[in-house]
Amino acid sequence: MADSTPDRAGTALLTDRYELTMVQAALRSGEAQRRCVFEVFARRLPTGRRYGVLAGTGRLLEDLAAFRFGDAELAWLADHEVVDDDTVAWLGSYRFGGSIWGYAEGECYLPGSPILVVEGTFAEAVLLETLVLSVLNHDSAVAAAASRMTSAAGERACVEMGSRRTHEDAAVSAARAAVVAGFASTSNLEAGRRYGLTTVGTAAHAFTLVHDDEPAAFAAQVGSLGASTTLLVDTYDVAEAVRTAVSVAGPSLGAVRLDSGDLLALARQVRAQLDTLGARDTKIVVTSDLDEHAIAALAAGPVDSYGVGTSLVTGSGAPTAGLVYKMVARENPGGDLVGVAKTSSGKVGVAGRKWARRRVADGVAVAEVVSTHPPERRPPTDRSLLVPLVVNGDVDDVWTGPAAVPRAAGRHAASLAELPASARRLSRGEACIPTEMEEP
Repeated sequence: MADSTPDRAGTALLTDRYELTMVQAALRSGEAQRRCVFEVFARRLPTGRRYGVLAGTGRLLEDLAAFRFGDAELAWLADHEVVDDDTVAWLGSYRFGGSIWGYAEGECYLPGSPILVVEGTFAEAVLLETLVLSVLNHDSAVAAAASRMTSAAGERACVEMGSRRTHEDAAVSAARAAVVAGFASTSNLEAGRRYGLTTVGTAAHAFTLVHDDEPAAFAAQVGSLGASTTLLVDTYDVAEAVRTAVSVAGPSLGAVRLDSGDLLALARQVRAQLDTLGARDTKIVVTSDLDEHAIAALAAGPVDSYGVGTSLVTGSGAPTAGLVYKMVARENPGGDLVGVAKTSSGKVGVAGRKWARRRVADGVAVAEVVSTHPPERRPPTDRSLLVPLVVNGDVDDVWTGPAAVPRAAGRHAASLAELPASARRLSRGEACIPTEMEEP
């Protein structure tokens, strides 16, 4: 049977119809080429969160490079009368030629922060709204959850293992976002291949169950993967499984994994048992629907690492970062940019192209300052937050590819360390530092 699956190599149709209908109407009215500025920001953080984490910038820039309307897309738009022939012709030559600034990926942000600034013609910039928000809202939500989890874990490693709990493409981007926010590795192989992430994984309960008994299963795994492997010890009786594991692998057994029960109590029992059996260097890995609160509760236990799945890839209760993409300035007839903003109830905007900086005192952030002043006017105690990502259509490759992930992870670690201690509290509360709107 012939393959009728649509080609998804490009990203141009990963958008909403109204993006294209606005372009069509703007082409007719003559406003399509008017220079405009759009900003991405969160009006508020998810309930109880004290900071956000920007993630997905690298993926977005890679998608931007593929944002082209090829023959197949153009034919589909014409056949389905989504837009008229003139608009189809315009889309056929579409290339984003504007400029984009943003927070460096991994940076923490606060409400009202312009974390991405897009400048270009109305038509070329408005087309990017859905792509920008779908990438950044998902990845930033995962990264914010991951940051809370790695903060709760302290020096203990966190492993991303949520592929079976989300869409197959979302699993890859979630793994990347988790590593940006401090996770050490992922179970997802495509994420490892695409972004150079460390991948880990050994065996599930099914591997034990397919063998006639647990000793045979452990012997098979150790024989294949070596004594440094991690053996899952809660298929049947945990204490008996630990004895068998050390008997089969010896005291150099890499780790045992606990996936059910009272994890804190079991970890203590297993640690004592391993030590008694001479396996003092064998690590204990815990899994089983962990979130940041469960990880914090295990802090008193002899746990060496955490495997996190469902809660991580769903944002731990906040599956979207709540980011919006709004026009804040447009070119006037004289060629200058003038501020614009909506005034509807509950969604009042702030007009004008803005810059953001973080005010720091004695090494600790005290405020997020949003200003219409250009960055050269910032006080010496403030750190500028916006960096150039795209200049006249050319993407700065430093923000894309596998090398960008550890760079973003380093940025996140430094940014989080700069926030006050209250940022790491898991209890509900307000943003850890205020956002100050500086008057012109």
